[in-house]
Amino acid sequence: MTFANILSLCGGLGLFLFGMKQMSESIEKAAGAKLRKILEIFTTNRFAGLGVGMIFTAIVQSSSACTVMVVSFVNSGLINLYQAAGIIMGANIGTTITSQLVSFKLSDYAPILLLIGAVIVMFVKKPFINRIGQIIVAFGTLFLGISLMSSAMGGLKESEAVINIFSSLSNPFLALLLGFFITGVVQSSSVTVSIVLLLAQQGLLENFNIVIFIILGCNMGACVSALLASLSGMKDAKRAAMIHFLFNLFGTILVFIVMLFVGDFIVQGIMALSKGDYGRFVANSHTIIKVVQVIVLFPFSNLLVKATYIVIPGKDEKVGYNDEFKLQFIGNKVVFNPATAVVEVTNEIERMANLALDNLNRAMNALVTLDPEEIEKVAEVEKNINFLNKTITDYLVKLTQSNIPIEDLQNIGAYFHVVNDIERIGDHATNIAETAQMRKEKNIEFSKEAFDEMAQMMEAINLNLQYAIEMFASRKMEHMDQVRETEDKIDNMEKEYQQTHVKRLTKNECTAEAGMLYSDILSGLERVGDHATNIAFSVLGKNS
Repeated sequence: MTFANILSLCGGLGLFLFGMKQMSESIEKAAGAKLRKILEIFTTNRFAGLGVGMIFTAIVQSSSACTVMVVSFVNSGLINLYQAAGIIMGANIGTTITSQLVSFKLSDYAPILLLIGAVIVMFVKKPFINRIGQIIVAFGTLFLGISLMSSAMGGLKESEAVINIFSSLSNPFLALLLGFFITGVVQSSSVTVSIVLLLAQQGLLENFNIVIFIILGCNMGACVSALLASLSGMKDAKRAAMIHFLFNLFGTILVFIVMLFVGDFIVQGIMALSKGDYGRFVANSHTIIKVVQVIVLFPFSNLLVKATYIVIPGKDEKVGYNDEFKLQFIGNKVVFNPATAVVEVTNEIERMANLALDNLNRAMNALVTLDPEEIEKVAEVEKNINFLNKTITDYLVKLTQSNIPIEDLQNIGAYFHVVNDIERIGDHATNIAETAQMRKEKNIEFSKEAFDEMAQMMEAINLNLQYAIEMFASRKMEHMDQVRETEDKIDNMEKEYQQTHVKRLTKNECTAEAGMLYSDILSGLERVGDHATNIAFSVLGKNS
């Protein structure tokens, strides 16, 4: 073994890790939004979740990415931990696709893939196609790294010291710890199993019982990244990561015990299935281990979930939608994942919108009752709305600079406008509360007709705002016709009530000072209606 072999091995590993990371991120950016929708739709039961988790991870090539996305869904309330368990188990099967691809020796095609991908990246400007080119480049880089590592490992056979190290590896516990340690460091079981596969192909690992124990260690080490990612998250985030860990822990114990008793028989069976190909043996062992673990543990997935509540007891401090200066769906307590970041910020904006809607109704109520506590409460809530406005806007800026899916990125422009519209609704609520304070201080009276007209206008505005918030949160257009009709109704009300207000003035049925305040309120409410329509229309186009 020469220094050149060591450099080639390190360089190949670097290219492999880089290619794996870039491919995963590029796939998430190109198709992450569609994959997320598939996860949302097909996770209504554990069986569907199992299949989706398997397919999703096979595409993205990262069980960690799938697990973190599942954690985000749990935090957002889209799925519960029982549904998450099925997805996580499916992800454990899907992650074996990498070793299967490596075992087919696709590294010979790496230069062609790199050329095709580079041409697409350099000459195709359409974002989606360009991202496909980046995926191909990453795929080629990954297999170029494998080719370099394979060549370098050929030189390792010339070193007696290396051969002695591998041939002396006979203790199952040490083999398991070796797999665990290496995977914990590189943060990817796919990478570690692929390295084991290359070692086996070069004839450096001839004790195939030990190979299986190393793979078991790799499976355990794969839990490290999810556990680390969940440390700063909420308790359900920690529990989702713990499901992943417990599944691999119990699955490893099961296979470990079986291997101690009938290991030779299992190795012979898998080798026969692999037709004597050492690389295929490693890949097939990885897949078979995962499939067997899922078959055995899937019926007990509910017990795994319940076990996480024992390991991680207690509840998070609930953040209510009107809690002051606190974030519920984004921030330090939520694991950031580019593929689900827009889901989380959508929920936070929805929370802000409901806060503004409630404050508008509170202000209108205070205008009638002149309750000083209600007037003061409007001002307090407005400070919270301003806090959310700044925090969410900063988060949206962060998203534009991150690796979020293209489809999500195209919608971010509209989100900036929605947050601004909600903040303006909050300002109108404050203006109405200030009018209520002025009424109270100066003893200004409104006529019964004026109150009735404002109540009718508020009824229409409430309806439109509720429709708008629902449409924004669900990204559906089912209430668009009602929004348009109600917006026209609000505009007509404002014009009609301004005219009737002038008539009351000419008949001395209200004072000039009351009339000015009333006219301002009508104009403000009409603008609130416009903001509601803007929020609803945000689902129509991108960057609208």
